[in-house]
Amino acid sequence: MITPKNIIKHELIGLKVQVIKSSDPTKIGMEGTVVDETMNMLLVNTSKGIKKLSKAGNTFRFWIKGKKVEILGDVLVGRPEERIKKKLNKW
Repeated sequence: MITPKNIIKHELIGLKVQVIKSSDPTKIGMEGTVVDETMNMLLVNTSKGIKKLSKAGNTFRFWIKGKKVEILGDVLVGRPEERIKKKLNKW
């Protein structure tokens, strides 16, 4: 079960997300639902269509069961399946 404490080791697809800090000011405030994830990108379904957001250089706010969780995108860089394994091995 996904929680604010273990979000990094879980799948992000399906979560509501918002960019709260970014090296690209045009991305700040962008929000939607994560529809896919690659090594370096989140694909987010926004009101203006699907947008690609770089993980690096952004800070994201995710909502999990009504709770807000802020995560530095740099922590999410890597293939999802490798990030999950890597984080599980650390615990």
